[in-house]
Amino acid sequence: MARRVFFSFHYERDSWRAGQVRNCNLLQIEDQYGFIDSVEWQSLEVQGRAAIESWIGDQMDYTSVTVVLIGAETAARPWVRHEIVESWNRGNGIVGIRIHNIKDRDSKTDIAGASPLDDFQLPDGTLLSSVCKTYDWVLEDGRDNLAKWVEEAFNVRARYGNDDKVVEVMKSDGGIWAASFVRAVAAPAGFGPRRPWSSDCVKER
Repeated sequence: MARRVFFSFHYERDSWRAGQVRNCNLLQIEDQYGFIDSVEWQSLEVQGRAAIESWIGDQMDYTSVTVVLIGAETAARPWVRHEIVESWNRGNGIVGIRIHNIKDRDSKTDIAGASPLDDFQLPDGTLLSSVCKTYDWVLEDGRDNLAKWVEEAFNVRARYGNDDKVVEVMKSDGGIWAASFVRAVAAPAGFGPRRPWSSDCVKER
């Protein structure tokens, strides 16, 4: 069964790589949400936080799975973190996909960053990262497996109830626990990017 999917990612650094995922043609374009061009995003920024939250909520409507595209700095992006909490707590399945090994417009890969899923926990203290799986788009053949990963995420979320909300993991001093850094892994030779949906860099996400 086809799922409607919301994509969460760091626009400023990873828009090109996110475009490669969108253009893999594994999901119908009309079933993909969370993509926005620079002009639209800047318009939202001017309108303020409430407008951005409203846009995110509207984009998530009728989706059942959220794909978090994890790059070098994704874990620190406030809107990505907001989208993770909103996604799980509204009932969306979540799957992380590492995209740092996808080549950018200059045919360069990036370093691996921390997983934002390490920074959230269920009421019993279980880390979200131990419930929701994370894959590598290049090393684990995302072009052939995205639909399977999406369906798997949906089934995982279905095992939890509406009261199983996630919250950010807090330090004893009130701060956020720093997520562990993941070692970068080189992509296999010959993997090249396709032209993305947009090459614009967008602030704040």
